[in-house]
Amino acid sequence: MPVRNIYHVAVVQALIADGWTISNDPFYLAYGGRELYIDIGAEKVTIAAERNNEKIAVEIKNFLHLSPVTDL
Repeated sequence: MPVRNIYHVAVVQALIADGWTISNDPFYLAYGGRELYIDIGAEKVTIAAERNNEKIAVEIKNFLHLSPVTDL
């Protein structure tokens, strides 16, 4: 499991303040033969003319170190 970024708590608080529910912390994803742990998975129910479930995955980067995962 990866180490959390120094901005992790601030990003989680901002998502919650914007009405998102944190559903995965971290969010596991297998893609292209790699196992990835995206920092945060969140979802939000939007009520408009119809109900739509919106989901996002947030990867927090500070660019202090090189990463083997780029441009996915």
